[in-house]
Amino acid sequence: MDLQLTDRVALISGSSKGLGLASARALAAEGCRIVLSARGKDALDAAAREIGAITGADRVLAVSADLSTAAGTQAVMAATIERFGGIDILVNSVGKAVGTDIVSTPDDVWQSAFDHTLYPAIRLSRLAVPHMRRAGQGVILMIASIWGRESGGRMTYNAVKAAEISLAKAMAQQLAKDNIRVNSIAPGSILFPGGTWEQRLRDTPDVVNEMIRRDLPFGRLGHDHEVGDVVAFLASPRAGWISGASITVDGGQSRSNI
Repeated sequence: MDLQLTDRVALISGSSKGLGLASARALAAEGCRIVLSARGKDALDAAAREIGAITGADRVLAVSADLSTAAGTQAVMAATIERFGGIDILVNSVGKAVGTDIVSTPDDVWQSAFDHTLYPAIRLSRLAVPHMRRAGQGVILMIASIWGRESGGRMTYNAVKAAEISLAKAMAQQLAKDNIRVNSIAPGSILFPGGTWEQRLRDTPDVVNEMIRRDLPFGRLGHDHEVGDVVAFLASPRAGWISGASITVDGGQSRSNI
């Protein structure tokens, strides 16, 4: 299936590894021009070389920036527009949240979770929308989580991922008149190099394997490319009647009916 994405400009935040990089791979394979952004320059440069090998080095821009700050998001968007003249697709993938229980997690940890996950999505979306309006079309995607839809994991993570899902729904309603589609993607437990599940498999393999046996119907963790493929489809005109949705990518892991 031709996803009709050739030459579209896609900005992916948090794209030096993990689901952000997987999204960039999938979009590059469909012919998009790619903007990668993350804080760590070495990993970002390595990602840019990998994506350049897929779509051409002159079709990739890597911007090192702290996306938890307003200045960082502004710098990334400005570089995108300067290099490619516009933006067609925004994938909000950056995020970090730590913390334990409600009593032990202080305000600064809560604030950090929102600063590193929700605010980058808000700011980048706010910056992208005027360019998409001028172009008469656009797609914004949030990489959320099944734990934004049902209880599980850290409270801070649940809260910011639920906020991303809610934000996507509200934006979809507001921006439909501008021909801008907005959706969230809710992955389950996904294995990728350098990720949490890789570390857990190394540190506590028996615990992880028991979780897989108990909670994952297909008997394995998900793969990052399985999320990236959904990103590419949702970004494409083939998904033109999908907006305001939260698409679960978890192999049946979650228990919610909706």
